[in-house]
Amino acid sequence: MKPTRARYGVVGFALALAVIAYVQRVAIGQAAPFISADLHLSKAQMGGILGAFGLSYALFEIPMGTLGDRLGVRRVLTQIVVLWSVFTGLTGAAWNVTSLWWIRFLFGAGEAGAFPNLTKMLGNWLPKSERIKAQAMMWAVARWGGAVTPPLALLAITIVGWRWSFVIFGLTGLFWVLAFRSWFKDDPAEHKGVNEEELKLLEGARTLATDTHQGGWFKLFAKPEIALLVVQYFFFSFVWYFYVTWLPTYLKEAWSLDAKSAALYAMVPLLFGGFGSIISGMLPVRVPRRLLALFGFSATALLLFAITKMHSVGLAMVCMGFASFFSDLTMPISWNTCVEIGRRYTATVAAMMNMLGNLAGFVAPVVGGLILQKNASAWNELLYVMAGAACISAACWLFLDPDKIAHRHASEARRETLP
Repeated sequence: MKPTRARYGVVGFALALAVIAYVQRVAIGQAAPFISADLHLSKAQMGGILGAFGLSYALFEIPMGTLGDRLGVRRVLTQIVVLWSVFTGLTGAAWNVTSLWWIRFLFGAGEAGAFPNLTKMLGNWLPKSERIKAQAMMWAVARWGGAVTPPLALLAITIVGWRWSFVIFGLTGLFWVLAFRSWFKDDPAEHKGVNEEELKLLEGARTLATDTHQGGWFKLFAKPEIALLVVQYFFFSFVWYFYVTWLPTYLKEAWSLDAKSAALYAMVPLLFGGFGSIISGMLPVRVPRRLLALFGFSATALLLFAITKMHSVGLAMVCMGFASFFSDLTMPISWNTCVEIGRRYTATVAAMMNMLGNLAGFVAPVVGGLILQKNASAWNELLYVMAGAACISAACWLFLDPDKIAHRHASEARRETLP
């Protein structure tokens, strides 16, 4: 009897939600100039609003990841997707800076825990040989979903205005919940579409999901590799959030582009980043992940610095695209490292990492807004700061080695099975 393929349905739900999440969070960057004009917002105020999402995402990340470990992915994902979709729609109802800040803050609280719980879901439903590839696919389609958002958002804004555009984007999450709730089960054994042969394939993943880390989660977080993992992700995210917050404004002000041209160029970093994730996941297992991450962040820093010396917007955006490509080589590596370190506490470890990443989502646009408020032509200063952030991420991978962590856990598992 051949194994069934129900696990690929789980991958499909993960990919769909990744796209929806990124479309809903990236749309604010394209809408920012229209919102600022309509609500009479300054650069500093808009920076604070763009950062509100990252602040709440960071604050609620660990609680939502812990709930996924305790209550199950099905229940937690259902609740948070409904919550964030509602507040996506309510973005269009904002009437001043305070109301918009709180709506975006609560939107971020809703999205908190999405990717940690998706990581746990893939960890529970996929054998190890397929897990990294699925992570690579998930982050690639997330990036590509974000890449098509600028022209998609501009089209929606042109047709129905920025307010109704957010209502339309919010409805996509609610449709996903209806399909997910009726199909998904936390335990593959409870799914009617899974036969015995597929369960045998998933035996290691199901064991990993119930394996308790020696010493519990508190001792787990005392490990130095956790600190390195979250620090490198913070500075990775500091750079990445520029692409989904200030980039459309940068293209208009630093390069004097119109709205349509800026929307098309804004696709480039996320488009290239998706290919970086895919290539990273498809590389042979023998390629050291630590060296790949070190190379990726080093190349990112050099390319961001090079952009400040360029006089062609086309060349500058190609370089920014490759900067995103090289940094996104690390995405599947970082998220699979959460599985290797966390084991049963995968969602909690992933939430810890993503919490710091989204804290950067608060810090980066706010810092950018303050730099630009002081000097409207200071875009190169912001790029220098981003290059420095990439250097710090690279330095962390001098000491963080996921392949070594996986080998250590495999050795421990073999010793435990010996009589």
